[in-house]
Amino acid sequence: MLERLTEQAKQAVTASEDAALAMGHDSIGTEHLLLGLTSTPGMASELLREHGIESQQVREETIRLLAEKGVPATGSQAAKDALSSIGIDVAEIQRRADDNFGPGAFRFPRPGFTFTPRTKVIFDRTAQEAQALGHQHIDTGHLLLGLLAEREGVAIHVLSRLGAQTPALHQTVLARVTQQAS
Repeated sequence: MLERLTEQAKQAVTASEDAALAMGHDSIGTEHLLLGLTSTPGMASELLREHGIESQQVREETIRLLAEKGVPATGSQAAKDALSSIGIDVAEIQRRADDNFGPGAFRFPRPGFTFTPRTKVIFDRTAQEAQALGHQHIDTGHLLLGLLAEREGVAIHVLSRLGAQTPALHQTVLARVTQQAS
């Protein structure tokens, strides 16, 4: 499915990965996908804004919700510990990279497109939504359709807490995606 993504959709997935990394998470969940969609210009971010959903609100509510659920920001401690056990100091590598290439040049670890099971389901639903509409390419609107069709996951809870009526939002997105293809 990933090979069918438009450039904007690829940017949203990359932004999802960046969100997971910034939050210290080892995999990309629905909340990270939502953050990627809100922070990437395109149909999904436009429609979410029209429904009163802004990227900063999503980020703040995601952090709040995950904290309530006790989801730790691991920062891939297991990988760091494994490297440390063989004498590799990730913090020292970070300091040297920052000194030589500028702050933030080296970020460890990169989630590397490790998706949670629910996010994988969303990608499957996205492909199904696009196929049902007869679309060959998958754009940010299709990704949002897949996310909303799942009706579960952290992203849906975040949207609900921000006052989004997800069935109505789904209908709006479906209408816009259908209209855009015409």
